[in-house]
Amino acid sequence: MISRRNFLKNTGMATALSMAGPAAAFSNPFANNHFADEIIGHGEFRYKVDKAWAKISVNSNPLFNCHEMVQDSKGRLIMLGDHTQNNILIFDKSGKLLDNWGTAWPGGHGLSISKEGGEDFLMIVDCGWYQNKSGVWNAQAGQVIKTDLNGRIIFSIGHPKTIGVYKDDEKFMPTETAIGPNGDIYVADGYGSDYIIQYNNKGQYIRHFGGRKNANPDWNLRCAHGVAIDYRNKNNPTLICTSREENCFKVFTLDGKFLHRIDMPGMHVCRPVLDGENLYAGVCWSNDEAGKMIGGNSGFVTILDASNKVISNPGGNAPVYKNNVLQATLQAPGQMFQHCHDVCIDEDKNIYVCQWNANNTSPVKLTRV
Repeated sequence: MISRRNFLKNTGMATALSMAGPAAAFSNPFANNHFADEIIGHGEFRYKVDKAWAKISVNSNPLFNCHEMVQDSKGRLIMLGDHTQNNILIFDKSGKLLDNWGTAWPGGHGLSISKEGGEDFLMIVDCGWYQNKSGVWNAQAGQVIKTDLNGRIIFSIGHPKTIGVYKDDEKFMPTETAIGPNGDIYVADGYGSDYIIQYNNKGQYIRHFGGRKNANPDWNLRCAHGVAIDYRNKNNPTLICTSREENCFKVFTLDGKFLHRIDMPGMHVCRPVLDGENLYAGVCWSNDEAGKMIGGNSGFVTILDASNKVISNPGGNAPVYKNNVLQATLQAPGQMFQHCHDVCIDEDKNIYVCQWNANNTSPVKLTRV
């Protein structure tokens, strides 16, 4: 299993990160925006790159990893990271910092948003990975926290073994949530036991599915890193789950029955992000031409159409289909990105890219052209 710990160990990043604290390590090698005005992508989904979009100060707003971003009802862009000086950063679309809060989530990883009674709420996921005071990576049980947009905690969801759902030897290190049409909360335990756990809107357990021990392997998930509700068929919404180690998405009914898979060969995809008829995803890293995972500084963005066919790979090579089968996709020359962890799409169809393990860089804006 390719875990975050093993990836850091295998690439030597654990040593590198342990040599510098998060605040001291912050530097933006793209501050000169040397990719400015470069156009990436394919077909009708092409973008101008702005790596200096975020107008933040290294002294007041240091970053560690930029994990995920969502847009609220006012059009503000809300980013979650794992630097406990400012877990949450809130930007306008020009990149100006409007607000920041959150100091309690060293494993800040997953972020989703929902509207209830005209008010926006956040579901924040702390995956459990953290660096101790010596800079060494450790793992602990994760948690899911519901807050308002000012950081007021509504409730938290802890380890499922406390309510008898998990066995004592099953880890809980969640990575993502999705909110269903009736308010149900779906938690992806992507760094733990690979289940999707369904709760009602008050955080009460309903069921869980996925995991790694099903007789039918299609029902299994391997690094269930992301989860999202697909409303493209308005009369029949479904649940799209990431199985990152298998380089695919798996589609389930809202009550956990497997429907089909979307293969993404060569792409270690993160969470699916639905916008209109399209599905977007960050590719955290990609394979090389021999099919072996590239250990460091790889990844791009991928975009699928309504039929789940890949139509553009900004930062990656153009999609190639043979006999209607997608061929393995590689990162394009030039190393545009480092570990694309999430994307957020605004109303103008611009993309904001959050990167993990990318020298503490801020989100990248891709302006649709």
